Amino acid sequence: MKKKISILLCMLAAVLCFTGCGSKQNTDVDYDKATIEQVTDFLIDYCASADEATTEQWNSMSEFAMEQQFVSAGLPFEPESFLGAINAWKAGVDECGSYISHGDYKYTASRTELKVVTKAEFEKRDAEITVLFKADTRGNLNLDSMTVAGEYTRGEILEKAGLNTILGMGTVFVVLIFISLIISLFRFIPKLQKAFSRKQEEAAVAPAPADSIPAAVELVEEADDTELIAVISAAIAAAEGTTTDGFVVRSIRRRPSNKWN
Repeated sequence: MKKKISILLCMLAAVLCFTGCGSKQNTDVDYDKATIEQVTDFLIDYCASADEATTEQWNSMSEFAMEQQFVSAGLPFEPESFLGAINAWKAGVDECGSYISHGDYKYTASRTELKVVTKAEFEKRDAEITVLFKADTRGNLNLDSMTVAGEYTRGEILEKAGLNTILGMGTVFVVLIFISLIISLFRFIPKLQKAFSRKQEEAAVAPAPADSIPAAVELVEEADDTELIAVISAAIAAAEGTTTDGFVVRSIRRRPSNKWN
């Protein structure tokens, strides 16, 4: 009996230990509200007052120099997160206009991060500013990101959605029309190929004049016969002891065989 009770007590102690560990893991990050409020105010005010020259100066600065600036000022910033916050603020100003003021902060903590949200008034429209801090391995909170989201009315949202729909459908129809035009031109491809091949064949085979070759052959034959007649006439005149004026060679015939008997 005592053995069963001791086993039961051990199991109960183990369950309590696991419960304690689980509750410790699920605790939210520790933060000082006043410190986070000062850091967030500084970030918003600095982004609102920074001009183009200041932004370019920060972008051209090395990470080591930026980290030294943050450490000396006691700010929980990192170079990448700070530059991202400045660029996000610039995009928000382009969308909502010049910054005017903001309201109170709302804090939402979890095991690894702290979210600070406030409503802000801009020249064109109101916006929601969200600053996110994340905890490192030692539990210290550092700036992770900042977003400026403009608030649109339902009519503006529907109008924007309608414009996006029209733009998307218009793009699709334009592409389809272009594709159909290309397909309709396919029927001219065989004709173009045939025309090009015909021109290439005509350029490769240049026809010779019809009467040039026979005429040349006839002239060569006439020249050969005249010379042959003159040679034969001179041989006969020499054999007879006369001149070529006493006879005329009218035709020349080749013997079937040139063998001497």
